[in-house]
Parts: sequence; C-alpha cells; structure tokens
Amino acid sequence: MPNFYTDNDDIRFLFRYYELAKLAKIMEGDFSESGRFAWAPASAEEAVDNYDRILDTIGQLSGDYIDPRAEGIDQAGNTLNPDGTVSYAPGMQENLQRLSEAEVMGFILPHRFGGINCPSLMYCMSNEIVSRADASLMNIYGLQGISETINAFASEEIKQEYLPGFAEGKLTGAMVLTEPDAGSDLQAVNLRAYQDEEGQWFLHGVKRFITNGCGEVLLVLARSEPDRTGGLGLSLFICDRGPSVKVRRLENKLGIHGSPTCELYFNHTPCKLIGERQRGLVTYVMSLMNGARIGIASQSLGIAEAAYRVARDYAASRKQFGMAIESFPAVRDMLITMKIRIEAARALTYETCWQVDHENGLLRVLDSGEITDKDQLKELKQQSKRYKRITGMLTPMSKYFTSEMCNQVAYDAIQVLGGSGYMKDYPTERLARDARITTIYEGTSQLQIIAAVRGVCSGTAEKFLLEYEDYHYPDEVKEFVEILQKGREELMEAIAYVKGQPGTEYMDLYGRKLVDVAIMLIVGHLLLQQSVSEPRWQDEFTTVPQGSVNGANNGDSDKNQPGLDKYRTIRHRKQYVSRRYITGNANTINMLCREIARGDRSSMTDYDEIVGPVSVA
Repeated sequence: MPNFYTDNDDIRFLFRYYELAKLAKIMEGDFSESGRFAWAPASAEEAVDNYDRILDTIGQLSGDYIDPRAEGIDQAGNTLNPDGTVSYAPGMQENLQRLSEAEVMGFILPHRFGGINCPSLMYCMSNEIVSRADASLMNIYGLQGISETINAFASEEIKQEYLPGFAEGKLTGAMVLTEPDAGSDLQAVNLRAYQDEEGQWFLHGVKRFITNGCGEVLLVLARSEPDRTGGLGLSLFICDRGPSVKVRRLENKLGIHGSPTCELYFNHTPCKLIGERQRGLVTYVMSLMNGARIGIASQSLGIAEAAYRVARDYAASRKQFGMAIESFPAVRDMLITMKIRIEAARALTYETCWQVDHENGLLRVLDSGEITDKDQLKELKQQSKRYKRITGMLTPMSKYFTSEMCNQVAYDAIQVLGGSGYMKDYPTERLARDARITTIYEGTSQLQIIAAVRGVCSGTAEKFLLEYEDYHYPDEVKEFVEILQKGREELMEAIAYVKGQPGTEYMDLYGRKLVDVAIMLIVGHLLLQQSVSEPRWQDEFTTVPQGSVNGANNGDSDKNQPGLDKYRTIRHRKQYVSRRYITGNANTINMLCREIARGDRSSMTDYDEIVGPVSVA
C-alpha cells in the first residue's frame, strides 16, 4: 500500500519550501527541554528531521491500515447503547489505538505533558494525510485542539489532570457548543451553568450536533450569568463523561459515518470552570473554533486528494472509443482543474498555518514576561497585532475556500467515473458524502465569508498583497506579477465602491465576490513564489527516513535522486500551475469587480417578488 505522505509530492515539496527550522525555534525556544525529555529535540535540524519522520509514520499508517478499513467503518456506523453510551464502528477504536501507539495523539501538546510539541503547520499536514484515508477518523484525531485550549486557558491543576491522558491517547474529547435553538448563533446558548453553596459548578440542559459527544472529556459552552444575554453571559467548562451525561440520540447523517454526532443531555453534571467567567465565547471558544476551522480545511484537502486520485487512476485506465478517457479534452480539463484547485487550497491553508504559528510564537514570548526593553516590547506587540489581523482574515478564507473546493472536486470525481462513480463499487460516492459537511460545520461558508470580508475591506488584504508584490520575483515571471498587481488595483476600486454605500448590507451582499477576488490574488502570489523558490530544508527528497514504519521506499522509482534535483523538478511543474491559475483568473477577477461595482441590490429589494410567498400546505 502507498505511504500517504511520501507519495504526495506537493506536501513533501511544501515541507521543504517552508523554513521549518524557524518554526522549530519558535516551538522549542532554546531547546533546553531536550535535557528533561528524551523525545524533545536538541536542535532545529533534529526537530525538522523529527517532523519528517512523524509524517512518514502517519503516512504509512494511513495508507497501510486506516484507508483499507474506511469503507467498512462507513457502512457499520456507530451504535447507541441502552445505557446512553456509544460504541464506535468496528475498526475505529483500533485506528485510534494505532495512532496512540505511534505517539501522535499529543501532536501539539508541550513535552511536559507527554506531547511532541509540533507546530500547527505540521499538524495540518498530518490531518490532511489522515483525512485522505478516512475523514471520519480525522474528526476524532483532529479534536486535539481541545487539549490545546485546555493548555492555553485552564488552570495548572486542570492541565495536569487531563493533558497527559490526551497525549497518551487514553482520552478523546468533544467541543460541546451547539444547541437545538443555537446553531451558528452561539450567543444564544442557554445550557445552564450554576454553582452550589460550596462553589461547585454544575451543567444542566441539552446540546445537539456534537461531534464525538461520547468522548471522555467535554468542553462545554454554557450560560453562567442567567441575568445576562448574549456572549458575555457565557463561560467555558470542562467535565468528564459520566452517569449524569447521556447521549440521547445519534444523528442519522449523510456522511462521515465513522464519527458519532450526538445529542447530549446534561443532568446536573459536575464540572470545572476554564479560565475566567464570561470569557467563554469571546475569548476561549473563538480560539478553539479558529483552530477547528483550519482543521476542517485540512480535512477538506484530504478528501479532495483522495477523490482526485480515484478519478485520475480511473481516467488513465478506463478505455472508451479505443483510448483512455483522459485523452479526451473535456476529461483532461476537469482533471487539470481538480489538481490545481487542490494545490491552490493547500497553498492557502498551509500559509495560514505558517502565519498562525508565528502569531502563537509571539504571544508566548509576550506572555512569558521575559522581554523588558520597552522599545523591543512595543515592536513585538505591533508584530503580534499584524499577525492577528492576517490570521483573522486567512483562517475563514482557508475554511471557506478549501471546503468549497473539496465539494467541487468530489462532485467532479464522480463525473469522471460516470455511472461507476455513483455506485458503491468505488469510494467516490462516500467521499462526496463526506465532503458535504465541510462547508457546514465549524461555521458555514456564508459565515466564513462574513468574517473574511471584514479583513478584505479593512485594508488587511491590500497590505498583505503589497508585501507579496515586494517579493524578489525573477524577471521571467514579471508579467504574472503585473497581472496580480492589476487585479489588486481592480479589487481596491471595488472595495472603494462598497465603502461608499450606506451601512454594511451591500458589503455582506457582495462579500463572496470580494473574498473570492482576494483569495485568487493571494493564492496567485503563493503559487508563483513556490515556482521560483529554493528549498529551505534539503535532504534526500524521496528516501524514507531511518526508523520509519517499514524502512521501505514505498514505490518511488527515483529514490536515489538528490533531494535538490527532485525539488527543482516539482518547482518547474509549479510554473505551469501558477501561470494557468493566474492567467485563468485574470478575467474572472475583472468580471467580479465589475459586478461588485454594478450597484445591483435586487437580492434585497426584489426578494419577495422573485422568490414569492412561502407555500402553505
């Protein structure tokens, strides 16, 4: 079976494209913990080598073990037991056990809790690899963001109680946010949190659509201030799965059947407060959801990659009219478009993680109190604000763009296979079902657009694009840089028009078009930079690291080719990708900007006339 890391040239290219030694220094500081923990790296080089080995192990496990079991898990689903507990589909618990044995269940936790302290970018790569094998497994494996939230905001007592269990893989968790009457509008949460005379907190009420709600550790958003409506009346709590927490039902879903989605009833459940009262939504859950949104972007990448590969393999082997169907122009165009969409979304998502890692690194430095020089402190705070603005824009962009891409690629994969793609003989129908949720949970595409368009219109996008234009592009790509510059100018004109309209209704009405243009320009720069950049980390590109799962090369025919040559071969291919992406979107950008400035408000003014009245049964 293939290794889902080493068989993906684009992931390995980006692993070497980013300056991972810099991220290692952000995560490890002075590398002093190597003396306390045997698994902690002693240098940046060792850390990057560890990242490579970890991804290789996850890739081998995903290809050899997880992927072959995905179909059976999808068909079996989960079981709600009479006592209100849940049994995973056969195979799911074994998958989690294998990941635990690989010591990757504490992927982003500090060494002192038994974690491997990897940056967000590495976690994103691992989530994509696991999702390609089984998207439903990623919904449990990818909930490690819960442990990250505990580490960021909980007391030391709570950290010591729970985090070692997460790192060992003994505990899984759930984000318990949504309620029957509070879906996307979390400010409307009404599950009650109250204290007894001794100060012990309890939870009472119902939550719905809770991914892995049967997990051992539950982070619960609840109303701690009964006299206060809105977000400032909410706090975040942690509780154990126990007799006072009952799974009332499992949702009968379209896809991701291996991941249980639960309705929970809390019957005066004892719990503990995370952080401070009234900061549950505004601070803690927003941080948790930002991480979860990047997680869904990486899940979307994995699903799309799996769907594309099925379509490509089928198109190369299926013969019609005496030739392989990938010889037909229409099929070729579909496959090229699918491939470029995946690489575009991967570029945006990985760049988002790169920026998030820098933001988190600066926050750790500022929170440490080690910087006392006023001028240095001022500069670091300014840098921190810059990263916060950028990640606040890129995170919803990534979730929106990548999940929408995932659905389109999964849809097109079925089309390439024709009638066979619609049947359960091939995984494309399962992948299409799994893809559908990605544009919905952790905030719908429409909500991501609302969040992202504020960054686009506030000047964050313009500053970001101007920084990209200052990149040292070689002369041979100047014409493509000029196309992107023209697109930025058109976007700025469209934004100026939007700002000239009263209120925010017009901005929200054309938010998708504004965000789409900004994404096309950002991704255009990212792909163009990839096509001209030297690697930041050089190695034997296709040689499996020593100590990997099976020590084999996993089918690469050019295992002896030096890493730098292989990198440059892929970089050369990136020239074709970037040029098609940039030139192909130039007219689209112009059209969208003209549409934005057209001033049409018929969606608001003519809604009743066009849509008509609600039908009465």
